[in-house]
Amino acid sequence: MAVYRRKLFAVGLSWASSLMSRSFSQRSRRLAVLPTLLRNNWKTLSVTGGLCAVPFIQKPDNLSNEDRVLRASFLITNSAKTYLSQTTLVLLDSISNYVKAMRKLVTLQKHYEDSIDRLSSVDEDKIWQLILRNRQEVIDRRKDCKKFESCWKTAINLAELAAKAAFNAGADQASVTTKDSVELAKSQVEELQQMMLITERQLKDSEAEESERL
Repeated sequence: MAVYRRKLFAVGLSWASSLMSRSFSQRSRRLAVLPTLLRNNWKTLSVTGGLCAVPFIQKPDNLSNEDRVLRASFLITNSAKTYLSQTTLVLLDSISNYVKAMRKLVTLQKHYEDSIDRLSSVDEDKIWQLILRNRQEVIDRRKDCKKFESCWKTAINLAELAAKAAFNAGADQASVTTKDSVELAKSQVEELQQMMLITERQLKDSEAEESERL
């Protein structure tokens, strides 16, 4: 009888050990997966709920509500001015390239018309191919100007809104500097756009975009 009890006890220990081993293995697998879940959830949170997460990760700074709004105003005006400056540079560059392409096409067309009687068939074909390629460049540059002008106008609107928000928050200096940036950007773009309009009229008068091969 004692032998039977010892065998039964041994079987019980073995079964309990097996059960604990499986339970420990399952917990280990769950723990191993946990960091991945946390990373994935954090990535989702950082993309879709980043703004909501900011207050929970910032340390207490003892700022008043007015100070918080004021600090946010400086951040938004700085960001708006950065976006405005970059879109202005890109637009100015695209307008300059567009003007150069138009002037080159006008020059090529004039050279082609003035020298057509003296050109060999080979030279005439080379110049005509240059004209065709430059016509396409003018079209591409014109598209770039329209695209970047749209971005620039958005930047102007954002900067004006940021300046207004800063003024309402009491950040007068930030508001003034943002307005100055807007006025400077407008003046720079308007100056180059005037040159663009003049060149477009010259291109239209030359008929370099529509003329047929002589």
